[in-house]
Amino acid sequence: MFSLSRFPWLTARRWLAGFVLACLALGPATSAATNLPTFAEWRTAIAGLPMNRALELGGPPRDRLPLKSFAEFERALDAVVALATNGPLTESTRWVGPAPDRSTFFDVSRGWFLDSGPAFEPFVQKLVLPASARVFLEGDLHGDIHSLMAVLSRLNERRWLDGFTIIEPGLHLIFLGDYTDRGQYGVEVLYTLLRLRLANPERVHCVRGNHEDLSLVSRYGFLAEGRTKYGREFNAAKILRWYDFFPVALYLGSGRDFVQLCHGGMEPGYSPAALLAAAGTNQYQRLGPLRQAEFLRRNPEWLRGDPGAAEAKRYLRDFTPTAPTQPTVLGFMWNDFSLFRDEPGFANNPDRAFIYGRTATQYLLEHAAGSDGGARVHAVFRAHQHSSLPNPMMRRLLASHGLFRHWQETNSAAAQTAGSADLAPKLETAPERPLPEGSVWTFNVAPDSTYGAGCNFNFVTWGILRFGAAFADWRITVEPLRVPRLN
Repeated sequence: MFSLSRFPWLTARRWLAGFVLACLALGPATSAATNLPTFAEWRTAIAGLPMNRALELGGPPRDRLPLKSFAEFERALDAVVALATNGPLTESTRWVGPAPDRSTFFDVSRGWFLDSGPAFEPFVQKLVLPASARVFLEGDLHGDIHSLMAVLSRLNERRWLDGFTIIEPGLHLIFLGDYTDRGQYGVEVLYTLLRLRLANPERVHCVRGNHEDLSLVSRYGFLAEGRTKYGREFNAAKILRWYDFFPVALYLGSGRDFVQLCHGGMEPGYSPAALLAAAGTNQYQRLGPLRQAEFLRRNPEWLRGDPGAAEAKRYLRDFTPTAPTQPTVLGFMWNDFSLFRDEPGFANNPDRAFIYGRTATQYLLEHAAGSDGGARVHAVFRAHQHSSLPNPMMRRLLASHGLFRHWQETNSAAAQTAGSADLAPKLETAPERPLPEGSVWTFNVAPDSTYGAGCNFNFVTWGILRFGAAFADWRITVEPLRVPRLN
């Protein structure tokens, strides 16, 4: 299992709390967002920034920053947080089961990452859209503002967006986590997402990834980025509290058909059956205690005869999350999937999280909505599983033009070492692709990041999900776009 003991800084909660309070002190909320740059002004400012790859280990010159002070960022942040603390999340009728305590969950002056803060309360969301809707999906951004702006500019060219505002009827934008770290423009990426959310509060959605966590941003660059750009004015705690209003998984549906959208992977300790059965098109549910060991006891057939059964019995347990990585990792934010259809149903990566295979995942999806014959979770779209070295996963992501469907091949020495050019004829590469029952899809990471530099690719990928009368009619259109100024 992912071992916190290997990284002592992860367990130093008191030290982290002191770091946030002393170096990144909470300040009073600023006024509502006013005098914000237009999309054209923002695009021009971003165009003048060096690419991440040109910066190497350094940051951009401060005189070229598009936001000259953190207060400019904070105006948009305060306005979006006000939407969260006064909008649908606060309505008890939208919560399946107990709603969060209003006096703690929505008190943004306190944080679960502080010793005196409220409890960590991750939640999931159900979003039901009409069959005519279209959904934009994109994976990890990791501080790559140039790729994000290239995508938004293309959507403007198509007249799906007018600036930051969605004008295409029925279009929703969903981002799948990991917005900062490993790139020097996390602030600018978050600001762009804030502007999208402000302009389209019901049609732009951000799923929480494993890097939306203090223990990751303190190690992989975002806190250092903010401190370098804005000094003590940078308010990391307020950004971290904004992340608490992101769902860790989003069940996207039309009619009674759903797909699971998340950053990481499966969570057998949670059942969405009550959430999916509830009335309403935009509902929420707290994760609460996760009962992994109980799931194993109640479903002995899940991994029966599978070589991963002993690993699952050893590592899966009942627990209540107190942080994204404590007392163990949250599967929705952290877990991965195997590549080949003949790999074990469950495996443990001691440096990361759990890996779920084809049969184990399909069982979880088939049983996710209960046995009432109503709703059904058919597939998973996610991100997260990337490397800065050209490993088997990254080669498949590149060969698949940035959206890879797992379990298309069996495992072999040749499959492990095959290059992207050899893989392309064997994998799905068409622009429009059907969604097989029980399939898992991983989006590639944005290219102007350590991943793009290490794996030598220059395109960003998004997908457009279209619904149909039946799930068999659903389609995902894959759209890779070369990012200007990347070789």
